[in-house]
Amino acid sequence: MKLLKYFLFIFCIISFLWACGSSPIKNGDVEKEQPVVIANDSLEYEIIIIDPGFTTFLNTVAQPEGFYNQSYLEARNRAWVVTWNQRAQNPRSYNDTIYENIIDYQPNIDYGYEVNYKLFNYFLFAQRKYNMNLGGGFRTRRIN
Repeated sequence: MKLLKYFLFIFCIISFLWACGSSPIKNGDVEKEQPVVIANDSLEYEIIIIDPGFTTFLNTVAQPEGFYNQSYLEARNRAWVVTWNQRAQNPRSYNDTIYENIIDYQPNIDYGYEVNYKLFNYFLFAQRKYNMNLGGGFRTRRIN
């Protein structure tokens, strides 16, 4: 009986020590956000957006595809591209880390719904994230 108590005591101590041991933390499982590619293969047109947070914005905040019609998206994009390009051409007046590239958006080309939808939502995202106004009467709240 004394031997059984001894083994039980040793078993409890070993179990306690094993339960208190650390378990590996899986920090490597966090998925890195992938760039958003806006493309129209038939026009050989492509925009790659690598701005962190845009994918999340597109999936959670943006209105779903089909909410706006294509002509509305095209009108907003034409206006916002003009403003964006003016700022990109004036790096001394505007933050050149935001307005890095000029956007070649031709108003006479039909880029299709998906290109216009994603470009429109990128402009909304950028206005919120960088607390800027590209015009058009959109009130944006800053993203923290």
